[in-house]
This record gives sequence, structure tokens and C-alpha cells, in this order.
Amino acid sequence: MAGPRDEIEGLIALMARLPGLGPRSARRAVLHLLRRREGQMAPLAAALAHVAASARDCPICGNIAMGESCEICSDPARATGEICVVEDVADLWAMERGHAFKGRYHVLGGVLSALDAVGPEELGIPRLIARVRDEGIAEVILALNATVEGQTTAHYIAEALEEAGVKVTSLAQGVPIGGELDYLDDGTIQAALRARRAL
Repeated sequence: MAGPRDEIEGLIALMARLPGLGPRSARRAVLHLLRRREGQMAPLAAALAHVAASARDCPICGNIAMGESCEICSDPARATGEICVVEDVADLWAMERGHAFKGRYHVLGGVLSALDAVGPEELGIPRLIARVRDEGIAEVILALNATVEGQTTAHYIAEALEEAGVKVTSLAQGVPIGGELDYLDDGTIQAALRARRAL
């Protein structure tokens, strides 16, 4: 029969699986919560249970939804004729923090990877192509990470959308605002040179 310490160790092991938490950080977090059971642990457990029961993937874009579809897809003002394609929900939320994009999104849930057996079907790329056709999309913005896999995925999507007659763009890459050339890697400097513009 498992004792209290075994149950607490089980909780620590579960917490240690979370990104950014190792066994020591998980142990500190659990012990902190145990000392503050009423004020922090009970509300956290209730919030986790509620989100676990209510959250789902938006069937339209792949964002996290608490209803039939996410808030962005449900907002008629976001039907601007633009779709921004991102790798995962964290990227969507990062774009939303900037308050610059007013259209809708499409979350791939990853990037193409032959080694991991992730192909177009697993990423819902056919669903994206159908959305472009059905929603009368004028522009698809590819906001994928500047990795080999991200760029391969971007090229695949661009080619797949050629027949749709839609404008396909990607985010600019290069020197970040406030960045110093001396601290940038060679790839970033090359991308910045290729994307240079007139002043």
C-alpha cells in the first residue's frame, strides 16, 4: 500500500515531466504548494481540473478553445482574408502579444520531418488548403521558425498553394530591434542582408 510520501513522490515525478522543470525544481514546487494547500494548491487543482475538462483543439485553426471554436475564429472582425500559419499554439500566442496581426491563424502542430514520420497529413496541410479555398483567403502569412524543418515546411506549403492563386508571404528575418551586429550569428546577418530595403 502506497504511503503519503509515495503519493507526494508521484506528484513530483509528474511535475518533473513539465518543460522547464527538472526533479529538483518539481520537488521545490510541490513542497511549496503543500505548505500553501488552501491558498494555492486547492485553487490550482480546481483550475487544472476545469481546463482539463473544458479545453479542446479548435476544429477550425488548431488553437486552444473552451467552446465550439476559439475566440479568434469566433470573432467576425478577424475574417480579414488573411491566415497566419504557425507551428504551435505558443507561436500563435506570441503573435497575439504583439497586437499587430488582426486576421486568423492556422496551427500546424509541428513541422515536416521525415525522421519523425511527420508528413503533410499529420500537420493538417490539406485542411489549410481547404480553408484557403472555402474562406476566400487572399493572403497566407508563413510565420514558421527559421530552422531547416521550418523552412522546408514553408516551401512545401507555398508550393501546395500555388494553384490556389493566393498571395503567400513570410515574416521578415534579420537583425532584431535593439540588436548589435557583433552578437548576431552568421545566418541572421545573411538573412538580414538578403531582406534589406531602401530607406
